[in-house]
Amino acid sequence: MADYSIWVLEYSYVKNYHLSGIIYGAHNQGYRKLPYCYTLIKGRGTAAMVDVGYNNKDYGATMANNFGVENWRSAATVLGECGVTPEQIEHVFITHAHFDHMGNTDAFPNAKFYIQERELSKWVWAMSLDRRFRWLMLATDPGDVMRVVDLARQGRLVSIDGDRADVLPGVDLHAAFDTHTWGSMFVHVRNDGKANSADSWVLAGDLVYSFENVRGADANDPQYIPVGLAVGSQTNLMLTTDAMVKAAGDEFRRVIPIHEEGLREAFPSRVTAEGLRITEIALADGEPSRVR
Repeated sequence: MADYSIWVLEYSYVKNYHLSGIIYGAHNQGYRKLPYCYTLIKGRGTAAMVDVGYNNKDYGATMANNFGVENWRSAATVLGECGVTPEQIEHVFITHAHFDHMGNTDAFPNAKFYIQERELSKWVWAMSLDRRFRWLMLATDPGDVMRVVDLARQGRLVSIDGDRADVLPGVDLHAAFDTHTWGSMFVHVRNDGKANSADSWVLAGDLVYSFENVRGADANDPQYIPVGLAVGSQTNLMLTTDAMVKAAGDEFRRVIPIHEEGLREAFPSRVTAEGLRITEIALADGEPSRVR
């Protein structure tokens, strides 16, 4: 029995992203499509998101253009493929504050948002630094940070310090400090509701971009290879990858990298009329498939 359905929903993409950004050290090894996605979790009478994408307006649109992002579609269009509206989303777990994960909070007017306190405070700190440190803000829109601060004023922000179990029944949040960002976190879904789950899924945010970050190029001789960007350290990224793999019962395929085009080969999926992919990770009992 499964409590939750889980879908990875592509809402835009970069057609040619340099491989060294996905896999640390893969210099001069070409380019790869980089899907931009968020995750929908539906079941037990609620609907939740892991991240929200970007807003495709103002500075968010400028950043997307700088990164070569194409084919953006609204949350209403993307979620509609799974029979859900943005207004039905009750919980949003922000894995980190980069624009393509935290930029579209305004699209979810009824949601409560969860973020690590360290993630929010350190981006405010980074915003205050001398202009010579502006590389730190390369993928972060200051407007997004201020919108999340305003969620606190509205009573719609939950600031977390470290791990939190059962934020929803069977859904845990795990801090990954000083990794990809200062206060990244990942989401662990124990889809049978058991403490020692036999049906675990880890939604990794940008702690991994690809299955190759989790197992290397040879599944018979796995190794951890970190992503190309860490404001913390690559060592911390590898240690966090190990923690995610263990949370997933040592099954590499259960650590879900949302920027991975190869999800289509690991799970059922389809491409919508807008040219965006829906990948079905798990189905709750009684939930119809959205890809068949």
